[in-house]
Amino acid sequence: MKRCSNLRYHQRWLKGRRSTLAPVFSSMITPQVAKEDDELQEECGVVGIHGDPEASRLSYLALHALQHRGQEGAGIVAVNHKGDLESITGVGLVSEVFTESKLNTLPGDIAIGHVRYSTSGASMLKNVQPFIATCKLGSLAVAHNGNFLNYKQLKRKLEENGSIFITSSDTELVLHLIAKSKAKTFLLRILDACEKLRGAFSMVFVFQDKLVAVRDPFGFRPLVMGRRSNGAVVFASETCALDLIDARYEREVCPGEIVVVDRGDVGESSMFMVSHPEPKQCVFEHGYFSQPNSIVFGRSVYETRRMYGEILATVAPVECDVVIAVPDSGTVAALGYAAKAGVPFQIGLLRSHYAKRTFIEPTQKIRDFAVKAKLSPVRSVLEGKRVVVVDDSIVRGTTSLKIVRMLRDAGAKQVHMRIALPPMIASCYYGVDTPRSQELISSKMSVEKIRKHINCDTLAFLPLDSLKQVYGPVESHSYCYACFTGKYPVTEEEEEEENNAERELTAL
Repeated sequence: MKRCSNLRYHQRWLKGRRSTLAPVFSSMITPQVAKEDDELQEECGVVGIHGDPEASRLSYLALHALQHRGQEGAGIVAVNHKGDLESITGVGLVSEVFTESKLNTLPGDIAIGHVRYSTSGASMLKNVQPFIATCKLGSLAVAHNGNFLNYKQLKRKLEENGSIFITSSDTELVLHLIAKSKAKTFLLRILDACEKLRGAFSMVFVFQDKLVAVRDPFGFRPLVMGRRSNGAVVFASETCALDLIDARYEREVCPGEIVVVDRGDVGESSMFMVSHPEPKQCVFEHGYFSQPNSIVFGRSVYETRRMYGEILATVAPVECDVVIAVPDSGTVAALGYAAKAGVPFQIGLLRSHYAKRTFIEPTQKIRDFAVKAKLSPVRSVLEGKRVVVVDDSIVRGTTSLKIVRMLRDAGAKQVHMRIALPPMIASCYYGVDTPRSQELISSKMSVEKIRKHINCDTLAFLPLDSLKQVYGPVESHSYCYACFTGKYPVTEEEEEEENNAERELTAL
């Protein structure tokens, strides 16, 4: 692989330009309206494939592997043999959006795909990615995972300069910035646009014969690169997508890196928008979002969660007869807890994989119907037992309360809640759809008050210092813990850069 072959040229191009790309918390950002579900919501997943005649079908399979990252919509854009962009998007699961006949309309050896959860923008067809736009340079498509913090400021300035927005997704902003750029190629326009963006973005672009992958300088959201045996290059949000399509994992896309793949003899080239000395990768990727069989930020998700559970058993032991998990994200941590505590792990709660996000409830209300539709207790495991139940987080507390009540109704003698991450006290503005800070139970109550509220016998969270022990004294600094601390990766200098960037945009 040819790395950084064009880096020197682009460094010269950037010389004298003030690079202001940095994730900045903005007081103008309004958190998403809280949903009724008491779970943290998934983000999005992206995939890009270059150099395989089955690119669209492989994208379809890769999106299946990434379905856990978004279930509200899916789309694929492919470059046909004439060089035109063909698109299929739809609301629903990947298997609902695509059929054999639809995939037959997406020929070519370059494609990008997206599964969507609406952290920004309403859930409707016009907001389903990838997005396609056409300007004087031709057509270009983009798929994005993350959130732009300065979306409102940039959108307002663009509208003042005549831009018309079709969707309510912040991803459309990228296309407008590219269209407004004065640079002479799509690649330089992408670079130009990324310099103006603040926040979390792992993106894949396709235009002409090129596939481009971009990751923000802080590396909030994951993006990996792999290769199939025929030489085809694959980008995806997680390595589990590479596994399904027999692509060998090669490396992460570095924070702040742009990787370009084309049909020429050059192969892959790499440049950096701006280097940042301290990445801030999302720790919730390991604790909740990513699949256990993925490698994320260079670490096994499975092994990381298992270590969470082992440490939790060390710092918060309790006499018990059985350890169970709240499936699925609490399962691996529960295995680690049980192994360290020397207590049997049992399947005490079964998750229904057929329960939809919304329910038609019976006319005569059944207590805790929504939770019971998703989780079913196994009475033979629970009855008369002192139970430790391991979950990944407590958000508003309503689901935890119902789970404890369900376990007691199934005959549990004692219920001890163990949470494999620290208490969440602040919202995330980097692509995770969390409730407003004031709706997070840990921002309002002490651990003891939460215990009384959900009516468990004991409650313990993994302390933040113990969480950092998993990563070690050096690597721990490369993660974002803002949802546990309320301290966002921002400095006064970066806030000033945001103001300068807004002034620069007025010159467009």
